[in-house]
Amino acid sequence: MALKPLPVTLTALDVMRDAPVIPVIVVQDAAQAVPLARALVAGGIRMLEVTLRTPVALEAIRAIAQEVPEAVVGAGTVRSAENAKAAAQAGARFAVSPGFTVALSRACRDLGLPLLPGVATGSEIMMAQDEGHDALKFFPALQAGGTAMLKAWAGPFAEAKFCPTGGVSPVNAQEFLALPNVACVGGSWLTPAEAVTTGAWDHITDLARAATGLVRPGT
Repeated sequence: MALKPLPVTLTALDVMRDAPVIPVIVVQDAAQAVPLARALVAGGIRMLEVTLRTPVALEAIRAIAQEVPEAVVGAGTVRSAENAKAAAQAGARFAVSPGFTVALSRACRDLGLPLLPGVATGSEIMMAQDEGHDALKFFPALQAGGTAMLKAWAGPFAEAKFCPTGGVSPVNAQEFLALPNVACVGGSWLTPAEAVTTGAWDHITDLARAATGLVRPGT
């Protein structure tokens, strides 16, 4: 599948707008990282969020950055300046956090690492916007109010674009993506654990390809 050229300087909004879904990836075995990334890219998904939830996460990011140049690998579950620095050194080109802090925002800015910060309340949105962030991760989306919350935010935060993550699945993804303030969604269903463990890369490519067919009026 042909992928459009990327801008020279990548922003968090560029990451969000590239495809309808950002896969939330948990790598247990670093040897799986490269074939997994290639399978996703073959299906049209190249923005890959590798979460810093396992001991091999940084190794996986480094391998993808070095061996799958057509992928844009990022780090998820980034919670501190130290996390951001380690991710950038491993080759991550963007960061995703479960929450927002000014310290993390400024650390990522200093590193030149686009940040998609997590928010769940209006106050957190305002704090993030004070630091220049209008591209935001809504997390945990389902538990924090789902589509009803996003509709409520559309008035006071009309300029913000969201990536709902947490409880998003093939069943409800299109409902989220139908909202004008949603640029993409995040989810783990593109990389089911069993498929990764067994090396069912064709299945993952099929899941990625199906995800690219989701419709996004907000973009």
